[in-house]
Amino acid sequence: MGQHGEKAREILLDAAEELFARYGIDAVSNRRIAEHAGTANHSAVAYHFGGRDELLRTLLTRHLADTTRRRSALFEALPADAGLPDLLACLILPWTDHLASLPLPSWRARFVQQMRSVPSMHSMLGQAAVASPLTDELVKRVHAALGGVAPSVLYGRSSILGTMVLGVCADYEERVQDGVEEPNWTGVGYFLIDSCAGMLSAPVTHPGDFLAAPSSVYLL
Repeated sequence: MGQHGEKAREILLDAAEELFARYGIDAVSNRRIAEHAGTANHSAVAYHFGGRDELLRTLLTRHLADTTRRRSALFEALPADAGLPDLLACLILPWTDHLASLPLPSWRARFVQQMRSVPSMHSMLGQAAVASPLTDELVKRVHAALGGVAPSVLYGRSSILGTMVLGVCADYEERVQDGVEEPNWTGVGYFLIDSCAGMLSAPVTHPGDFLAAPSSVYLL
């Protein structure tokens, strides 16, 4: 595909991410995306992506290389005796640092949150979030650092963690856009690290299964 085609794809992706973030996944048609991108070709999404599912997959993975690079660098710098906050930093800071790198206004956190709110999108999110052996290794080490907490409890808390991280980031992204907050994604990242560490390691006062399988955090 030529340079013009690549630019057209990026404009469509930017338009789609904004509209999905603002109005939800099911409320935005391919035609509306094309119109918002400024093209008279109402079949532009089908032409450039083959269909809606491929557009969504491309949106989910378009920044994955950046977060993976950031995560790898943090992982390489981990001390041998890395504790829970260090491990969580490797999972969370690549996401918040990536959000900090986006031009304003950004829509990334709100788009992923909208994807997570649609049950039919969970499979696609899960496929995109099965990031790499590195992420798997970090999750295993987090669980090992919490050896006194039953797996079923960790799975349940991971589900809450995913909702919390995305919710905080989506809300902060909107507040930055509205001028309520000056951008400080580093501060947000460390706030989330502390919050997640506290939640994951909290005492268990009433043992019991919450989820039967692991839940992804969906930091893309």
